[in-house]
Amino acid sequence: MSHTTEWKVRLHLFEDDDGTTKAHVVLDTGTTALTGNGTAHRHPADTNVPEIGDELAAGRAMVDLAHQLLEVAGRDIQAMGAPRLSTRDPAGRLV
Repeated sequence: MSHTTEWKVRLHLFEDDDGTTKAHVVLDTGTTALTGNGTAHRHPADTNVPEIGDELAAGRAMVDLAHQLLEVAGRDIQAMGAPRLSTRDPAGRLV
């Protein structure tokens, strides 16, 4: 049985005056919306390269979103009566 769907992802990036870049990512599945957030802080002595702050903040926001999506999937699996999906690696970190 084939299944095809489309989910939309929106990523917003903004930098404030103190060199902090913030990212906000929204996943819209059509029935559910999840949001992830990430930040990157530039040291005052570092060269201002906005692309690096964008990359770090966006990556961290997407990791946050990925962890949330894995948690939702784990709860959904458990609600179906199956054992809980492990979302942690052997070191206890979310994967």
